[in-house]
Amino acid sequence: MLPDDISETVRHALAEDIGAGDLTAELIPATAQVRATVISREHAILCGAAWFDEVFRQLDQTIRVSWQVRDGGTAQQDQVLCRIEGPARALLAGERTALNFLQTLSGTATRAKRYADAVGNTGVKILDTRKTLPGLRTAQKYAVTCGGCHNHRIGLFDGILIKENHIMAAGSITAAVQKAKAIAADGIMVEIEVENLDELREALAAGAKRLLLDNFDLAMLRAAVQETRGRAELEASGGITLENIRAVAETGVDFISIGDLTKNVQAADLSMRFEDS
Repeated sequence: MLPDDISETVRHALAEDIGAGDLTAELIPATAQVRATVISREHAILCGAAWFDEVFRQLDQTIRVSWQVRDGGTAQQDQVLCRIEGPARALLAGERTALNFLQTLSGTATRAKRYADAVGNTGVKILDTRKTLPGLRTAQKYAVTCGGCHNHRIGLFDGILIKENHIMAAGSITAAVQKAKAIAADGIMVEIEVENLDELREALAAGAKRLLLDNFDLAMLRAAVQETRGRAELEASGGITLENIRAVAETGVDFISIGDLTKNVQAADLSMRFEDS
């Protein structure tokens, strides 16, 4: 599902780039009309069409965008992704902002697809985190789903994740779990981070139903799965890469959360080319 803040996000991005007006675009006659194409320079999973469209909708509603590839679809090298027609000034003013959204979100979706493929047929769900680019939280989380992975909580408001500092402030794992269970509304996830098997046992005894296993090695992960015996869901996190994620998935955990999905994104190589009139 597309997030509901696309219009606002685009408005901020355009204000950041254009400000009081695009001075360079004034070199072009106001009546000039152009056609352009956006081309992928590499293999990628496309994401961000709605943000791209919204950029040009806000600049000039006469601009027409026709997509050849949709969100979640695979773009091949040198493939045309969309064609654009409209006033030259508006296309020039919106080009960078529109491509920034499309490249960043396609890069996020492409990275997510690599992780999803790496754990294929294991039954594990790959989750994102809150380690997103400022201002692009909902956009990147949408992109993660386009790549075949899943969303963790959106922010601090829709789930309780008790981490080391929360436990220290609360006094103990038991106290933190009991307090969280008392204040959590129906449907709100309650999860607690543990750093070793002793902490896992305390969390289980306190009634925790979801545990984040922080930086457990493979042997510890297997032991955690055996110790838990289905009494709680287990999420592995920390030190996980494309190279070792398959081995982590095969330990039997339910989830693997990865900040790398969204924080270390390499933008997809896309370009906009104007066509000869």
